[in-house]
Amino acid sequence: MAYKILSVVGARPNFMKIAAICEAIKEYNALSDGRQIDHILVHTGQHYDANMSDFFFNDLELPKPNLFLGVGSGSHSAQTAKVMEGFEGVLLAEKPNVVIVVGDVNSTVACALVTKKTSCSGGADGKDFIPQLAHVEAGLRSFDRTMPEEVNRIVTDSISDYLFTTEESANLNLAREGVSTDKIHFVGNVMIDTLLRHRTKAKESAILHDLQLFEQARIKPYAILTLHRPANVDDSRVFSKMVESFLAVSQHMPIIFPAHPRTLKQIQEADLGDYFVDHCTNGPEPWDSRVRIRLVPPLGYIDFLQLMSHAKVVLTDSGGVQEETTILGIPCITLRENTERPVTLKHGTNVLVGADPEKIIREFSRVLEGAAKPVAPPHFWDGNAAKRIVQILAGEAPPSREPAPQCWSGAATAESVRDP
Repeated sequence: MAYKILSVVGARPNFMKIAAICEAIKEYNALSDGRQIDHILVHTGQHYDANMSDFFFNDLELPKPNLFLGVGSGSHSAQTAKVMEGFEGVLLAEKPNVVIVVGDVNSTVACALVTKKTSCSGGADGKDFIPQLAHVEAGLRSFDRTMPEEVNRIVTDSISDYLFTTEESANLNLAREGVSTDKIHFVGNVMIDTLLRHRTKAKESAILHDLQLFEQARIKPYAILTLHRPANVDDSRVFSKMVESFLAVSQHMPIIFPAHPRTLKQIQEADLGDYFVDHCTNGPEPWDSRVRIRLVPPLGYIDFLQLMSHAKVVLTDSGGVQEETTILGIPCITLRENTERPVTLKHGTNVLVGADPEKIIREFSRVLEGAAKPVAPPHFWDGNAAKRIVQILAGEAPPSREPAPQCWSGAATAESVRDP
């Protein structure tokens, strides 16, 4: 009888993470002469924009989902409720041994709750059973409970049977919260597995040509901006001040801004459109010497990886981008006051500036001066995290207890991390 694992994806950040797990299960089945893993992939449809879902499935060579819930948009509560309602029927029909949830989106906590509240029939002993729950990317903490993602992380971790961590700070956080060490498995970063696997493929992307970033056969210096968190874009006063700092940066090099749909909406509502060249609707056009922040549609994974690999600097409020730039060695200016990924501050290229225009410009100036932070790849960010996860779930490998290099054990904030 096959061992059934059901994996859940719902939003764009999930896709890169689950891709590595899908590949590891496929490889496990190909090499195993014993038990096979029956893998079911469920897409909740939390991200409903084609560019933010279909592109990624194609780029990452993800298998077509076995089931699609199509929950779409809505408030945090409404979206979570829709996922819970849809996922219960999936569990009752599929009866998996383990459910894997990744990251910290609404689909993560919704499916976690349903997993631990649903009794499935037909266990090995003929009795009803509750599937085990595995959380990939467990233990990360920003210590800011105003963030919906933080609530999702805490709730999911509190009910998980397997907690797969990416860095030592996560292990420490879980231990402080009373999680049994037997449940904590330090395996590394599955998103970095995906990055390393696709880095060569990304070199074939035409995105640099498409965005006219070549000059006399050389790549022009450019920055990347990603911005979507409500704390940054929903308050027009905060957003406007940040745009002023981006304009200052753009005097030194163009900024490429793959805009999240909700961010585009806020740009329009805040009447900030004149500060941007709208590549989303107007198509390719020569750079405007007066307006050097270029809005582009959400990019697929391969195009964005290639774009990020050659950037002079990345300005972001994304958690995943903090990790990717650490491995790529690209300076990262994080537009947040805290981070749940302190290893990117200690061992990576990341600095925290919040929404303060002066700090943004100061850190950008340091990049121009060549004051780059030294990079030491975090422990277990080696491309094999997903393999470790699959081996542990299949019962064929002991959990790794080898400690990572010392990381920040408390809240990582802009104030708590000194300049190098």
